[in-house]
Amino acid sequence: MLLKKTSVPLLIALFLINSAFAQNSKNKALFVIVDGISYEQLKKVPTPNLDAIAKVGGMTRAYVGGEKNAYSQTPTISAVGYNSLLTGTWVNKHNVWDNDIKEPNYHYYTIFRLFREAYPAKKTAVYSTWLDNRTKLIGTDLPQTGMMKMDYFFDGFETDTINFPHDKNAQYISKIDGKVVDEAAANIRSDAPDLSWVYLEFTDDMGHRYGNSQQFSDAIKRMDLQMGQLWEAVKERQDKHGENWQVFITTDHGRAEPSGKGHGGQSDAERSTWIVTNAKGLNNYFTKSAQNKTIPAIVDIMPTMARHLDLKIPKEQYFELDGTPLTGKISITDLTVKKEADNINLSWTPQEKDGEVKIWLSTTNKFKTGGNDRYMLMKQLPVMDGKATLDVSKLPKGFYKIVVEGKYNAASRWIVE
Repeated sequence: MLLKKTSVPLLIALFLINSAFAQNSKNKALFVIVDGISYEQLKKVPTPNLDAIAKVGGMTRAYVGGEKNAYSQTPTISAVGYNSLLTGTWVNKHNVWDNDIKEPNYHYYTIFRLFREAYPAKKTAVYSTWLDNRTKLIGTDLPQTGMMKMDYFFDGFETDTINFPHDKNAQYISKIDGKVVDEAAANIRSDAPDLSWVYLEFTDDMGHRYGNSQQFSDAIKRMDLQMGQLWEAVKERQDKHGENWQVFITTDHGRAEPSGKGHGGQSDAERSTWIVTNAKGLNNYFTKSAQNKTIPAIVDIMPTMARHLDLKIPKEQYFELDGTPLTGKISITDLTVKKEADNINLSWTPQEKDGEVKIWLSTTNKFKTGGNDRYMLMKQLPVMDGKATLDVSKLPKGFYKIVVEGKYNAASRWIVE
């Protein structure tokens, strides 16, 4: 009887200890979006600070834009790219098609909302040259996002025409970028938010005005100095407080060649991006991207940070993700699905040899409107098989949502007839 009397308090104590450990974890994440720099243009300019960060972790070319000529094809436009990173999904899901941000589908949670709901006591921050990133994409104070709050925010400076008078050459944007970085570095040093986003705009403005030019190159060099400023703040936190920071720096789209002034389409140059990180444990999907069938995408950053932050994503959200973690073990990459007559043929590249995959299928998309889809377990087989065929002759036709769930990650695809 004594054991029974003490077991409940003991369980409560263990729960409180585990909860406190989770809340006080020293793992922190910072992601930075610097606007409108293709991989090819970035490599033409010396970037010693990005190189220093990559030396700790790595750098890879990457892409935006979803799958060309398919259901997930995504415009190579700024806000569209930001939201692909925030939600880990392409435009067919998050529904931000341009910079107007008219009707985001908030059922696809941003990493900030997932983090807030999992760890309400932890701190989040956004430092941005564009106010809409917080108010529309993250969706602070909106009923649709559960009245999402940010603990720290430094943005809206573009509305301050007294301290930042607008000029035709967009130098005020350069000054705002500088202010944003100053505030971010100071806030990281003083408060060290657990999950932070820095957004800088000036490089894209120079690209639109001057294309591939000295002005654009100079803007990239300035950006690199700013990344050095943030990197120094992060290193100070790591050295003085023993924190474990994961930093991702990327861009939202490339630029149309040969001028370099525009973007929005599906040319290779417009889809061309890159990722720089200090992350530990980068996997083959990241480090050997040049040898793989595919290269990493902007949607891969969100699930990678979730791993670092020990963020357990609810299954309904997890099955909707289009991204693959760039660190740690993963089961599969390169999932392809194709319907032929009454069969759906699947293939994938196994990354880890152990474990099985479960193949789930739904013929509905109720998630889009806040509902739950009923997934049917179609097959279970060793991950090393690398392929499977599903008989769908007795299922409704027109739409199929397919998830291949492995031991270490899952991959999802749609078939839209």
